[in-house]
Amino acid sequence: QVQLVESGGGLVQPGGSLRLSCAASGNIFSIYAWAWYRQAPGKQRELVATITKNRNTDYADSVKGRFTISRDNAMKTVYLQMTSLKPEDTAVYYCNIAPPDERYWGQGTQVTVSS
Repeated sequence: QVQLVESGGGLVQPGGSLRLSCAASGNIFSIYAWAWYRQAPGKQRELVATITKNRNTDYADSVKGRFTISRDNAMKTVYLQMTSLKPEDTAVYYCNIAPPDERYWGQGTQVTVSS
């Protein structure tokens, strides 16, 4: 059984920064690629960033150069450092393996970018 707990969201002004964390339970963390996804109101969930077990990363064009994904296998945690935030980054952010397993979706963490 895998449980994911996202944290670190909040309200931030445009141009600000946030660091999201996703803590995983269970024993699968190190063998999978992990990703951050987000879902804005009225929109489908979208892939934001991916990190493989070899720490190769990939990003959606909309966040490239602003967001950085990283992982700590010992802590079973994946991070998303977000800088230069824009109002269009407002969404609930989720982590999951890549590609996602429907059983693993957590509650997510709300990120709101507004002045």
